Amino acid sequence: MRSARMSSLTRIGRRVVRRLPSLSARQAAALCGAGVLCAGVAAAALTGHPRVATALLGLLAGVTLALLLVVLRRLAGVQKAGLAAQRDLRTTVEEMQRRLVAAVERERLTAGDRHLELAEAIARVKQVADRKAGSAQVLGLPREFEATVQLFQGFVPRAPMPSSGDWALNPTDLLELLHLIRIRQPRLVLELGSGTSSVWIAYALEQSGGRLISLDHDAEFARRTRAVLAAHGLTEVAEVRDAPLTPASIDGRDYPWYDPETLADLHDIDFVLIDGPPAAIGADARFPALHMIEKRLADRATLIFDDAGRKDEQAALAAWTERYEGLTREGEILGRHAVLAFARPPAMAAAHG
Repeated sequence: MRSARMSSLTRIGRRVVRRLPSLSARQAAALCGAGVLCAGVAAAALTGHPRVATALLGLLAGVTLALLLVVLRRLAGVQKAGLAAQRDLRTTVEEMQRRLVAAVERERLTAGDRHLELAEAIARVKQVADRKAGSAQVLGLPREFEATVQLFQGFVPRAPMPSSGDWALNPTDLLELLHLIRIRQPRLVLELGSGTSSVWIAYALEQSGGRLISLDHDAEFARRTRAVLAAHGLTEVAEVRDAPLTPASIDGRDYPWYDPETLADLHDIDFVLIDGPPAAIGADARFPALHMIEKRLADRATLIFDDAGRKDEQAALAAWTERYEGLTREGEILGRHAVLAFARPPAMAAAHG
């Protein structure tokens, strides 16, 4: 039994000796003090001084109790710090959860808006086809639907898009218009008559680096178009100008057309969309367009003439191609407009330059 006890004490002593190098200065001092007191107690007991031994033993117990209180206090501080860190971690995790939920909700709402926007566009196309009610129009519904889908695949609008169809360009017209802008990369686009097309054109030019100037004789309609462009963040790309109608004299006849002063600062226009003035203004309302802008065109330009199937527009096209050298009609892909290519004759280009 005694041998087993000695073996246990030996093992404990070895463990203590191995841990001595890792003790701090305070821990080493405390251990030395405890050793001195133990030695003092043993010496007093062996030399026959029980009172001294008892006093030293009491002192050792007091020191041990004090050290125990210090350790307990530190443990309490560590526990308190751990609880505070746990609370901070819980707060951080909860904040991250809230942010994650908010981000997921934003994405869900954005996806919902895109779905709703596309559904509304499809419904508008269907309404247009239903109102026109002709068999040819009904057969054209899939084409308008497909064009609408392609339009929204090419761009991700930053706000709800204005409606197409009716007085605005149909989806097929818009699709071909934007296709021509992508492949011809115009630097300056002039639009006669603002509206839905202004927003789509501005998105296309935002990608290619061009600029849009749109004229509108209706101040209220121009204001609304400006508001839509602002909602989409396109005011750096597109500008809508108020252009009241004034008489334009051509070959002894006056036509109501946009105030030419609104074009005074424009030169080298290389793409034109002629979608105004509206037919309600009067007969041949769009005939003056080429006469008024020809000198402001670049040496090579593309002209899109909307509603080209109407009688007045057909007459204007015939008169233009006969009168202006270098103006030719291209083949249309989809829409109801005419695509014209303008190339200034070399002699005139030199004089123009």
